[in-house]
Amino acid sequence: MYEDYFGFKEKPFNIAPDPDYLYLSRKHQNAISSLEFGLVDDAGLILFTGEIGTGKTTLIHHLLRKIGAEFAVAVVFNTNVDAGQLLGIILQEFGLNADSGSKAVAVKALTRFLIDLRSRNKRPLLIIDEAQSLSLNALEEIRLLSNLQDGSTMLLQIMLVGQPELKDRLKSPSMTSLAQRIAVNYHLKPFEREETAEYISHRLKTAGGRADLFTDAAIDKVHRMTRGIPRSINILCHAALVYGFADDLSTIDVPVLEEIMADTPDSGIGNERWFKDNGEGVEKGQKERERHRCRRSLQNRSCRRTGRKWRRGSRHSKPVWTITPKNCGKRSGCCSRRSATATTSS
Repeated sequence: MYEDYFGFKEKPFNIAPDPDYLYLSRKHQNAISSLEFGLVDDAGLILFTGEIGTGKTTLIHHLLRKIGAEFAVAVVFNTNVDAGQLLGIILQEFGLNADSGSKAVAVKALTRFLIDLRSRNKRPLLIIDEAQSLSLNALEEIRLLSNLQDGSTMLLQIMLVGQPELKDRLKSPSMTSLAQRIAVNYHLKPFEREETAEYISHRLKTAGGRADLFTDAAIDKVHRMTRGIPRSINILCHAALVYGFADDLSTIDVPVLEEIMADTPDSGIGNERWFKDNGEGVEKGQKERERHRCRRSLQNRSCRRTGRKWRRGSRHSKPVWTITPKNCGKRSGCCSRRSATATTSS
């Protein structure tokens, strides 16, 4: 569509993971170093987490291309299964018969296979993507598989890849035994503003286009709207190029991005902000949402739970309203009392 117009050899912002377009920010370099260390050190269990769209799968593909034939790799993508089904999928991914009968027979077959791999200087690696969707029973199955040993040699390395909820689940008391087995733990964060600029420039140049196609102001806007998440950047920048092509533009500036948001209010990019996107920054999270609710409540001078009205303070001092969860005792962040400099009267 717009490739010839902007001089691209292909579309620069496809959302499908493509190691050829991998931009190694400092965070990504640290992630690869941590994961490689875990593999080389024969760490039994590796945990790799990050927000949706931060590039975890792309990094895993890049890592698999680097490690070569030394490893025998099985990758599991379907995690919405029970423990028995998970074991069958693992057997299939290693090329074994999944219809082995009982669980004991299946585990024994897997153990023999892993020992055989080790005897041929092959290192078995199991990668489980979207691991936050695993049931508690399936996570317990992972713990049992991490126990497989031949003497002092751990037979199977396991890498759990998932969203931040996975870390929260592993903090559960029932998951303590599994969490204690994690030897390497890395969390991939979204881009900073400068990383967003370098990422956009990298993809434009890789596709054969101009690195300065987006203005600095447009990059600022992209970063605020996407919170530095690569997948969201790809979606937004692709749409910007479509709009730029349709309007015969030579550069992409802020009005193009504003037009996209006006035309696609339900796109999922930048529309969950509690404050208008006017340069104040990105979404502040749940805590800021509660603070915003509180401010709205203070405008009405009442507690949202109790309905109690607050009167103005002393005429000698301007009332100062603070945000604190000490008012109605019902809900944190529901309303706020005045500070000590403000007085109340009944």
